[in-house]
Amino acid sequence: MRVRRLTAMISSVPLGLALTVGFAGEAQAASAPCGPAAKACLDLSANQAWLMNNGAVTYGPVPVTHGKPGWETPPGTFKVTRKSRHHRSSQFNNAPMPYSVFFNGGIAFHQGSLREQSHGCVRLTKAAAAKFFGTLKIGDQVQVVP
Repeated sequence: MRVRRLTAMISSVPLGLALTVGFAGEAQAASAPCGPAAKACLDLSANQAWLMNNGAVTYGPVPVTHGKPGWETPPGTFKVTRKSRHHRSSQFNNAPMPYSVFFNGGIAFHQGSLREQSHGCVRLTKAAAAKFFGTLKIGDQVQVVP
């Protein structure tokens, strides 16, 4: 009976949507649009980010917001250069940027509103920002795809 229910559930998933179950029991995408060296992957057009290890998704996708017109988050391959748990912006009125992981000059993953675009940074929920902060290390590769 249980196998029959599971088969019915799987057959109701839209074609092309592959899911795997993560360690925390949450549904995760089976792949991300980044190369195997990336530890963090950001898809600007999908507004999603992932943590990865050797090309395999370890966390995500998670929703993000990023740079607004005139302040676009640039695509490319970068390295994590610094981290700051309680960072505040020196450029934008001392704005709080908790769990900042900088990877392209002043551009960072950090906790922030998902309702509005940023000045180039990648905003995440508190839980996702904490996970990115705790997982990424200085020197890890971040890949940003258009």
